[in-house]
Amino acid sequence: MAHALLLFLLFPYIISTNIHACKQTERNSLLSFASTLSSPPLNWTSIDCCRWKGITCDQDGWVTRLLLPSKGLKGGISPSSLANLTHLTHLNLSHNSLLGSLETQFFLHLNRLEILDLSYNRLSGELPLSLPSSNIHIVDLSSNHFFGAIPSSFFQQASNLTSFNVSNNTFTGSLKAIGLSKNHLEGQIQAEILSLKSLSFLVLGGSRFTNLTWAMKILMSFKSLHTLSLAGSYEGEGMPYDDDMVDFDGFQNLRLFSLAGSDLTGQIPAWFSKLKNLEFLELSFNQITGPIPMIVLSNNNISGDIPTEIGQLQFLQELYLDSNNFSDVIPDQISNLKNLEVLNLSMNLLSGIIPSSLVSLNFLREFNASYNNLEGPIPTGTQLQSFNASAFEGNPKLCGVPHPNKCEPNKGIDADKKNNKDEGNGHHQLPWFYIFAVLGFIVGFWGVCGSLVINNTWRYAYFRFIDNVQDRLYVMVTVRINTMKRRLRG
Repeated sequence: MAHALLLFLLFPYIISTNIHACKQTERNSLLSFASTLSSPPLNWTSIDCCRWKGITCDQDGWVTRLLLPSKGLKGGISPSSLANLTHLTHLNLSHNSLLGSLETQFFLHLNRLEILDLSYNRLSGELPLSLPSSNIHIVDLSSNHFFGAIPSSFFQQASNLTSFNVSNNTFTGSLKAIGLSKNHLEGQIQAEILSLKSLSFLVLGGSRFTNLTWAMKILMSFKSLHTLSLAGSYEGEGMPYDDDMVDFDGFQNLRLFSLAGSDLTGQIPAWFSKLKNLEFLELSFNQITGPIPMIVLSNNNISGDIPTEIGQLQFLQELYLDSNNFSDVIPDQISNLKNLEVLNLSMNLLSGIIPSSLVSLNFLREFNASYNNLEGPIPTGTQLQSFNASAFEGNPKLCGVPHPNKCEPNKGIDADKKNNKDEGNGHHQLPWFYIFAVLGFIVGFWGVCGSLVINNTWRYAYFRFIDNVQDRLYVMVTVRINTMKRRLRG
């Protein structure tokens, strides 16, 4: 009876032990792994490896975690010794003295790995071609002796990677492109990314990052970055204000920049104007408000006329169109930009005169129209005379203060007439056409009708003539009709 009672009490324990007992193949792999190390004993002596220190199993007895940081482990890692741990999700062997390399075979069967921490060891060699698992979140290989270039395919399967640390190694070459879009990355972009000094292509769209301003302060330090897409990654945040980007001088080689699809709020910051090489800026599907403070199209090869529609941007403060191939005249519509403070039209192919309508730009503090084909007098009585002569140099046909060329008396070109010559001639010719038409009508009408009203004899003769014509026409038509009827009857 006592034995039966004891068996009954121990039955749950026996059952649970059998349920969580590790697989024999995995136990053998762990013992093989320990045998390659010369280190303090791990005391892995019990039958059930799930009870060993540093080992965690799931409810089916599969080893899921191997955590042995700072255990004084020494020796080489044998890839074959871990090959049977096919359910392993966490591997932490950091802060030891392990030797060897990470061959592709090491990762061959670890396709469920989520966290890999081998930092602060003596591992060396080149990295394998790719990470082992699409489930992997964290990789820390810092403070080892890895060398060579990071393979371009290393991140090919790492669609869920959130942290990658390879600092304090001796890598050569460069990692130039990272594309991790349409994942569920979270948190903030960390400063450790700056260790990838040659990074030129970074696409992290469709993530769940926070603190856009912090990200801009970090990423602007990349000197080679030409493509940056954070589309849909900073939901509902505000645009980084100018006060937050003091002494901004980054992104000097950036050509494509996307912050689309994030419902960003606030105004377009002025530091965007410092992106001198920017070719494509995408800010669609946001909640951006306020005016466009400036347009910078400097140092391109844009040709054709300056579009007159630019005059509709009434809140524009700075307009840089210099160093392009704009041609034809300076449009009068620029004078509609009442808030304009800076206007740079230098080094283009503009011709004609400087419109006198620019006198209405009362807030203009910088103006440059040098090195074009402008001519005629500089409009007088305006702030244009207050600018340095260098703002007008390179236009030999210009004259007037502050240009060194003096305008000849009575031979200056009228600015408004010059710019609108054809249009002006049309306006002058059109009224004369109507005047002569009216005069011709008056002379013709009253020359005939007036005579009949004034002279009775002429009036009677005129109406008698009209009656005779009517009688003759009536007789002729009647005779012709009767003739045709007789022929039809015959």
